[in-house]
Amino acid sequence: QVQMVESGGGSVEAGGILRLSCVAPVPAFSEKCMAWFRQAPGKERERVALISPSENITDYADSVKGRFTISRDNAKNSVYLQMNSLKPEDTAMYYCATKSWSSLCFPDSWGAYPWRGQGTQVTVSS
Repeated sequence: QVQMVESGGGSVEAGGILRLSCVAPVPAFSEKCMAWFRQAPGKERERVALISPSENITDYADSVKGRFTISRDNAKNSVYLQMNSLKPEDTAMYYCATKSWSSLCFPDSWGAYPWRGQGTQVTVSS
């Protein structure tokens, strides 16, 4: 089991900005699709964004389109989530994740991305 490490979470007011980072010490990082998921108490887990190995594919949940941007640095085994115009409904634990055996981004369910970190908390106040 690979342990990835997320950072960058915190508490901000609505309209604020945060940038999440994830270091992923996984084999062949540059060949893997990376994703961000989030889960808020009492809500279903949501896949927020994903990015293909060569960055030619990015995909976002409708709830964050136009506000969040996913990026990666293959030289640093890192993936990022720039979060602008944050809303209270963005409050959740955020996890970065990847697949252990496939370079394909889909399927994109939580179960299809078994390598994950412990998460970083994002809290947005109104």
